[in-house]
Amino acid sequence: MRIGELADATGATPRALRHYEQAGLIESARAANGYREYDARVVARVRSIRDLLAVGLTLDDVRAFLPCLDAGVDVAARPPSDTALRIALDRLAVLDARIAAQTAARDNLAAALRRAGVERIRSA
Repeated sequence: MRIGELADATGATPRALRHYEQAGLIESARAANGYREYDARVVARVRSIRDLLAVGLTLDDVRAFLPCLDAGVDVAARPPSDTALRIALDRLAVLDARIAAQTAARDNLAAALRRAGVERIRSA
């Protein structure tokens, strides 16, 4: 399948697919006209890559999960390695720290507004 077909099948943009390929996460063959051609099995891998990115992992993090990505349709079809689990736990700690920092900033801003006598105009 060509890159546009793979994009349609996975919800990824052609630009993202080229980026995944450049990062070594997927492979393509080149047709005589130079177009990228992907094996149909790449669909499951791209969907899994997108799932991992959606939970906060980076492309570098995803590399550790490559053996799991080839197990089938679901990224959880094969247990991740100890290295992959450590990466996921480290990424979770980073996300927890970011959430804590954002919560503290929000609380500080809300306190400053209260001190200034500003009531909430509208809640989001």
